Formats: sequence, C-alpha cells, structure tokens
Amino acid sequence: MDYVSALVPPVVMAVFFIGLIRVIVKTQGGANKAKEDAAVDAALAHTESGHGAARDIKA
Repeated sequence: MDYVSALVPPVVMAVFFIGLIRVIVKTQGGANKAKEDAAVDAALAHTESGHGAARDIKA
C-alpha cells in the first residue's frame, strides 16, 4: 500500500495541471480575444504616447 500513497500526490497534481492547461487553451481566442487585444493595444498606445510626451518635454 505504500506505493499507492506514493503515487496519489503526483497523479492528483497531474490531473489538476491538465485541467489548468485545458482551461487556458479554451479561453484563448473567441469572443474574449477581441476585448483582450483592444485592451493591450490601448495600453501600448497610452504607454507610447506617454513616453513621447516625456521625450518632447526633455528636449
């Protein structure tokens, strides 16, 4: 029975890890992709415009 108690934790962790990977893969793309892409584009535009303004002030 020692081998069963030794194998249970890795098996449980493997099952949860596989479930996590499946959730990550399923949530990629789809309806949320457009919202996520828009949020990233807005953040990048805000960052770039902020750095550009700081560069203009220093010059």
